[in-house]
Amino acid sequence: MFLPSCFVLYWLIGSKKIRLQNLFLLIFSYFFYGFWDVRFLALIFLSSLVDYAAALQIGNTNSTRKKKIYLWLSLIWNLGVLFSFKYFNFFVDSFITAFNLSGHQFGYSSLNIILPVGLSFYTFQTISYTIDVYKNKIKPTPRLLEFLCFVSFFPQLVAGPIERSSFLLPQFLKSRRFDIQAAKEGLRQILWGLFKKIVVADNLAIAVNALFGNPYDYQSWELAYALTLFYFQIYCDFSGYADIALGSAKLFGFKLHVNFRLPHFAASIPDFWRRWNITLSQWFRDYVHIPFLQHRKRNIFNRRIALIITFGLIGLWHGAAWTFIAFGLVHALYMIVYQTYDKKIKRNYKLNKFVFFEKVRILSAITLSFTLLVLSIVFFRAPDINTAFLILSRIFSFIPDQDFQTIINFKILFLLGMLVMEFFTRKREYPLQYIEKKFPRAFRWTIYYFFVYIILRYGGPQESFIYFQF
Repeated sequence: MFLPSCFVLYWLIGSKKIRLQNLFLLIFSYFFYGFWDVRFLALIFLSSLVDYAAALQIGNTNSTRKKKIYLWLSLIWNLGVLFSFKYFNFFVDSFITAFNLSGHQFGYSSLNIILPVGLSFYTFQTISYTIDVYKNKIKPTPRLLEFLCFVSFFPQLVAGPIERSSFLLPQFLKSRRFDIQAAKEGLRQILWGLFKKIVVADNLAIAVNALFGNPYDYQSWELAYALTLFYFQIYCDFSGYADIALGSAKLFGFKLHVNFRLPHFAASIPDFWRRWNITLSQWFRDYVHIPFLQHRKRNIFNRRIALIITFGLIGLWHGAAWTFIAFGLVHALYMIVYQTYDKKIKRNYKLNKFVFFEKVRILSAITLSFTLLVLSIVFFRAPDINTAFLILSRIFSFIPDQDFQTIINFKILFLLGMLVMEFFTRKREYPLQYIEKKFPRAFRWTIYYFFVYIILRYGGPQESFIYFQF
């Protein structure tokens, strides 16, 4: 009842009372966040105040030295909070493990720290704001209420997309009128997101959990199948949430960035990162990769170092574990290989003037990219590095599976149906948008009620959103 209540009360306020609407959104956003753990409301509020004040000071001084001081105060606070809650135990445990390998014993017990939900998302959002003010890309806002809303806007607070202040913050400063078409659009996108999450992702989790629960019991094709299902599980889980977030924002007159564009149809690994968690990829491109190269010679060595650092940090952003770092470094390796050989392959490729061979080439590229992606995602799901390599070794052992079973039975059809719908409506933001434009009302409502029935009847066991832990 949270979203319907918020929606009704928000529009009852009226579009002329912008600040009152914003105050209402802030209260509901804090209530939404506090519902997970009320203790962390003080943290998000304090982080918001630090960046708000730092940006104002940066904007109000002409001294480059002072600008840098306030920027570093903001960075130290945000990264310090992120490190303390998310990475402190990981780095301390890793140091102790390395120290103990020398034959000495170092006694230490990890701190019992709870990770605030969505910490990585809103921290990166506020960091980008302060940096953009420092670089004179935007002016700092003097309006504290609107800035607090920008940081805590509940549709995208806990799992993105990571919005830039230049895009989202101005939307809190202008009048928002109720648009029945935008509201309908939002409800359709929420319905599609719920289908992807509850019906597809949560049902895939049954098979994935069973297969990963004891990889010793399964052979090559079964484990390869499990990895493939896990990719689609995490895709439907995360992109499903993104659809719910975008749809919810539309209900209140806001626009958010699309965060997924059919990443499983990417023709290369760089293309994949232009389609998967787009706002995160762009954040690391703009605030890590490009700044690193700007202060160094753009030779091959530095370009490769930049890729290793960027993707290593992308992996670490996902979680405080060596498996996530390995995931990032594997993708850095993919990128380096791609940059090394892509131009040579294209230069020697002479058949692209023939349509048939061009389609074969594209299909081959998509197949290769998807295979590499699925193999890398084992580090995302395995509990540790050893288990990840065990799974990979068993996959490449090609041991025949005597009793290969899909485990997930007929519900795999929901995944196939979703993929078909997304492919044929790929020029739309989501498939139900196409239905709205092309079919009469009676047919559309039949489809909507059909999706509601599918969600209620065939929803899998309730699983928390995977990216909430990041």
